[in-house]
Amino acid sequence: MRLISACRPRAAHVAAALLPLLAGCTAWQRVGERPATSPEQQLTQLFNPGALYTRLGRFVSPTQIFYVGSAAFVPGRGDSTLAVIGLSLSNREFAFQREGTGYAAKYRVEYQLVRSGTPTILLARDEVIRVAGFQETLRTDESVLLQQEILVAPGEYQLTVRVRDLGNAQIGTATQKVVVPHFTPGSVTAPILAYQVRGRGARSDSLPIVLNSRGTVAFGGDTLLVYLEGVGFRVPTVVPLEVRDERDSVIFHTKVSFTGSREIESQVVRIAPDSAPLGQLEIVVGSGATMQRNSAVVSFSQNWVVTNFDDLLSLLRYFGQDTRLNAMRKASSGDRAALWREFYHATDPNPQTPENEALDRYFALVSLANQRFLGEGVAGWRTDRGEVFVALGDPDEVLDQAPVQQGRYIRWGYTDLRLALFFQDVSGFGRFRLTSQSRSDFERVRVRFQSQQVTPGS
Repeated sequence: MRLISACRPRAAHVAAALLPLLAGCTAWQRVGERPATSPEQQLTQLFNPGALYTRLGRFVSPTQIFYVGSAAFVPGRGDSTLAVIGLSLSNREFAFQREGTGYAAKYRVEYQLVRSGTPTILLARDEVIRVAGFQETLRTDESVLLQQEILVAPGEYQLTVRVRDLGNAQIGTATQKVVVPHFTPGSVTAPILAYQVRGRGARSDSLPIVLNSRGTVAFGGDTLLVYLEGVGFRVPTVVPLEVRDERDSVIFHTKVSFTGSREIESQVVRIAPDSAPLGQLEIVVGSGATMQRNSAVVSFSQNWVVTNFDDLLSLLRYFGQDTRLNAMRKASSGDRAALWREFYHATDPNPQTPENEALDRYFALVSLANQRFLGEGVAGWRTDRGEVFVALGDPDEVLDQAPVQQGRYIRWGYTDLRLALFFQDVSGFGRFRLTSQSRSDFERVRVRFQSQQVTPGS
C-alpha cells in the first residue's frame, strides 16, 4: 500500500514507508461542556482536556507526551477491514535540537493490535519534525497529525499506541479496546470526521483522508466534514443522518443517497459550525440495529476547547481588546457568532494561517500561569503575578527580597518596557499583590504593549 504525505504551511514532516504489505503510512504536519461550568472548572477542561476527549470516544495519552487519537474503519480488500489510526499532537510535546539553520525533533511511533487467538500486529516507524525557527518548537496547537493504515480481520482488539521522543526518552501511551467491523453488502460505515478527504469506488482503493482525530471544529470557522461509505448496495438506497446536541435535540437532519452502482460509494456531508450550538455533538447515521455514531465538539477554536461564550469572555479578561469583548458581552445570542468571527479575524496577526497566533499565545500563557502561581487561594492565572505574566510575558529579571517589617517583596523587571513592578506579601502566606504604584504603572504599560502584539488581519 502506498505512502501519502502532505504538509501544512510553516512545518515539514518527512515520512518513510513501512511494512508496505501490511500498511500504508501517512503523515501530516499542520496545523462539551455543560452550560453551568464556572471559569475555574472551564480551565480544567481547557488545559487538561483528556476527560473530554475520552468522553468523545477518543484514546488519550495523559502523561509525558500528550496526544489524542481515534480509529476509523472502512471496507478493505476481500473480507478485510482497513483501519485508519490517527494521532493529534503539538510540537511542544517534543524535545527539539538545533539542526543546521533550523530545529528537529525525532520520535518513534509504535502500533500494537492484540486479538485473542491470532498473532499480534506490531508496526513501528521513526519520524522527524523539522521547523525553521525556535518559536515553531513551542507551538501548542494541533501542529502534528499522524496516520497509520492497517489491513486487519474484523473482530475485537486491544489497540495500544506509543509515541517515544528519541531526544529525551519521554513516552506517551494510550490503550483502547476497538471493535473492527465486518462490512457486508448493504452496510454503511460509521461517520468519519475529516479535515480533507477524497472518496473511492472499490474496496481495494486507497483512502486519501486526513482524519480530524480530536473531532473538534471551530465555531464560525472551518466546516465539519463527515465522511461515509456505502458498501455493495444493489438498488438506490437512502440513509438518514442526524446531528444531535447535548440535550439530544436534533439540530440537523439530511438524507444520504446511494445509487447502488458501485462496490463502494463515498459521500461527504458538510456542516457549518455556526449552524450548530457550542458544545458536544453526536452524529448519527442510519436507524435501529444499523445505527452508527460518532461525536464531535464545537469550540471557539480547534486549538483550545472552550464551548461557552460567557466562559470565553471571562478567560479573555487579560487579552485586551476590551471594546470588542464588551460588545460580545452585551450582544444577543443571535449576534454573537458574527461578532466572534470579527474579533477572531481582527486580532489575528497572520491571516495567511488558519490559527490566530495571538489567541494561541494568550491561552498558552494562561496555562503556564495556572501552573506556576499556585497556593494563593485562586487559580494561578487569576493572581496578580498571573495577570502580569499573561499580559506581558516572562520578566527579564526577578528579585526576591527577604521578609521585612512591611512584608516580603518580589520585583519583576521588564527591560524593553522600562518597567519595574513590585509584588508585596503583607499577610506572610505567600499571597502577592501589586503595590498601588505598580498597579498603576502596569495598567499604563499593558494597554500600549497589548496594542503592539496584535496587528489586525481585517
